[in-house]
Amino acid sequence: MSETPVKMHAIDAIEASVAPFAWRFAQERRTDIETHWRNLTALKPALFDGRVLLLSRAEFIHDKGRRLLRSAHFETDFSAFLAWRDFGFPDETVQNCFAMAALRGNDGGFILGQMGAHTANAGQIYFPAGTPDRNDIVDGRLDLAGSVARELEEETGLKAHEAAFADDWFVLDAGPRLGCMKLVTVDAPADEVARDLNARIASQKDAELTGVCVIRNAREIDPERMPAFVVAYLDAMLDA
Repeated sequence: MSETPVKMHAIDAIEASVAPFAWRFAQERRTDIETHWRNLTALKPALFDGRVLLLSRAEFIHDKGRRLLRSAHFETDFSAFLAWRDFGFPDETVQNCFAMAALRGNDGGFILGQMGAHTANAGQIYFPAGTPDRNDIVDGRLDLAGSVARELEEETGLKAHEAAFADDWFVLDAGPRLGCMKLVTVDAPADEVARDLNARIASQKDAELTGVCVIRNAREIDPERMPAFVVAYLDAMLDA
């Protein structure tokens, strides 16, 4: 999908603050954003213009032997975020930073979801994830680890106690996108996990996913339907 080179960082922890930020794109192109949103919702009326968080600053540092990502995030309208994305990311001062549950069975097979036709990313295949929103703010900070667990349950029905969450992260920097991958392992073969999750998804009302699929080797990666940072992560993990 994107041609932006992807850089991968192994991180021990993420320290994410929330602070006001004057986003010039949202201010200066408000009319364009409103027009774009009307056109989108005419095609996909299920879209909701809630508040989401984007990233205004990120730095990778070492502190007392620990590898850290320190970041600052700000609130904006979902409509402004989608316009920025669909207009080709015209403002490079911000990034879409989000957490993903890199779901894996105990046999090494990775489990990815396919987005439903009514969503903003229809047909794309990637790990359970979502742009952070107000539900992910805890005590004035952005809880990306909590976002992983929340999105995983919302999209697949898998609850946090049914899987093991790694302590560390792999952060994929793909230009306008910063994907924070947390490995999540279920103690069952990937095909068995996929069957269970597909049954859960089928029982959901207004499910975000049409279902999940299993990726075991590089031949099964679909760069036309998977974001570049997901491809890069799978390439690295499957090689390992």
